[in-house]
Amino acid sequence: MRSSYLRTLVLVCLGTLAWSAPGYAQDTPKGLLAQDAATSGATDVGGGGFEAAAAKEATAKEESELEFSAGGLLASGNSRSTAMTGAGKLRLRRADNQYSANFAANYARSAPSADAAMETSVSNVQGRVRYDRYLSDAWSLFVAETGRRDRFQGLVLRLNFDPGVAYYFFDYENHRLVGELGYDLQYDVRRDDTIAASAAEGIDVDKTEVDHSGRAFAGYENRLNQAVSFTTGLEYIQSITDGEKWRLNWDVGLTSSIAESFSLAATFSLRYDNSPLPGIEKTDTTTALSLVYTLL
Repeated sequence: MRSSYLRTLVLVCLGTLAWSAPGYAQDTPKGLLAQDAATSGATDVGGGGFEAAAAKEATAKEESELEFSAGGLLASGNSRSTAMTGAGKLRLRRADNQYSANFAANYARSAPSADAAMETSVSNVQGRVRYDRYLSDAWSLFVAETGRRDRFQGLVLRLNFDPGVAYYFFDYENHRLVGELGYDLQYDVRRDDTIAASAAEGIDVDKTEVDHSGRAFAGYENRLNQAVSFTTGLEYIQSITDGEKWRLNWDVGLTSSIAESFSLAATFSLRYDNSPLPGIEKTDTTTALSLVYTLL
């Protein structure tokens, strides 16, 4: 009688486990560390030659982006300073054609003491327009025109005309690496006060100058998650006519969303000119914290 009771109890328990096991497996929580795979990247477009590129082909042909950013600093007391920075970016992708434009401006005034007069310490404006023609998922041709006005580099205007070819090593929705090779035509118009200061030191500086160079660029972008993105780019320009004339430009930025259309961006820019005008430092750096508003 006792063994029969035990057999009945075991069968009931096994039946209960067999009925409840599937439901238990389906209801198991995925855990706090579960996350989507990082398979995407870039504000710019163009295929990467990888299998993931084909999946986003339909959406990559029609894209629009418009952003504005601004930041500032105000200090008073024993020393005084005022600084402002602003930037904008527009990008339109239509089929195999992309049109983009960027601008940026930086201005600052400072005084070492409360009684000293404020003097301008930073003043530059720059802009760029660019057209890309995509030949395949990995290759594209481009042409760009850049203008810069910079008081402390002794420039009334610096124009750069840059045609070239780009190769996308990979280009996922939120993750891309691109390399560019091309030609750079530079036209400089110098400030009269810079020319006069050079003449006082016995150095003749022409009002204008034209230079021909080769250009190489590498850019990387990664949207680390839905709220944070990282970008960096390194550009090297080597004069063809003078081996001592070469320039290096490096940009890096980290952006974090704080609302649906607003985000905070921390950026750093380095401009190195191995052969600047007389009396001009070789290296310029700019660090900025800005509020970014995304319209599109």
